[in-house]
Amino acid sequence: MNFSLALQLGRISNLPTVWSNMLVGALLAGGSLADPHLLLLMVALSLFYVGGMFLNDAFDRDFDAKHRPERPIPSGQVSARQVFVIGFAMLAIGMAAVAGASRGPDGLPAWRALASGVALAGAIVFYDAHHKGNPLSPLIMGLCRVFVVFTAAFSVAAVLPTPVVLAALALLCHLIGLTYIAKQEHLDRIGNLWPLGFLAVPMLYGLALALSAPVVWVPLVLYAAVLGFALNLLRRRARGDVPRAVVMLIAGMSVLDGVVLAGGGQIAPAALAVVAFGLTLTLQRWVAGT
Repeated sequence: MNFSLALQLGRISNLPTVWSNMLVGALLAGGSLADPHLLLLMVALSLFYVGGMFLNDAFDRDFDAKHRPERPIPSGQVSARQVFVIGFAMLAIGMAAVAGASRGPDGLPAWRALASGVALAGAIVFYDAHHKGNPLSPLIMGLCRVFVVFTAAFSVAAVLPTPVVLAALALLCHLIGLTYIAKQEHLDRIGNLWPLGFLAVPMLYGLALALSAPVVWVPLVLYAAVLGFALNLLRRRARGDVPRAVVMLIAGMSVLDGVVLAGGGQIAPAALAVVAFGLTLTLQRWVAGT
């Protein structure tokens, strides 16, 4: 497998959104941006994401053969078995990296971070194996990102602070709306629009944060613009508009991370989250985000 093919299978263009999710969990739980363990944690959660993307293609090989024959497995560029092996290996290495990045009071790896990592791996595999035709798949995909936030938080704290839980719930609602759209991407149209109402939840949470911390308005306005742009594409529904809305909403996760980080007084990390948004959009031009 060549490097370009690996990048395509791993959809690495979306990795900056994982990094900003990690910052939300770790920093709102009391961690420090200067903590060297955050770099290893970033690597760990990146491996979970890329491994999950590999497994997604492996499990979707029959569907892609009909609807996306240009994907690496149906086009014959790589075997499903090889992709399965690499995907599961990445999840295993990611778990080992979580153990190395987290430390409990006794100096041993924090068991809560490990348990959250196991839950993350389980949610990833379950989603990849059962998301086609599953009405609950948007919820399961959202839980994957929730466990990214929780794993990062438990790597630095024994309990989940309220801001972490609320941030994770806002992210969950964003993912439910996003995944509902992505499930119909191959149709290039959207059926029922009511699941998109979930996207209003993070917006309302951002407004609540902005009322007590005016600095939140900066990323919140950008987040509103992202939602407005994506929803306008869905309203127009010209050819290619649904995929464009999907990748914009994927990148928009980092802007939402910037909102909640700013609400928690983490101004520099909030700025990094907005940078992650721009980086994701840039990388999506190089490697497809879906």
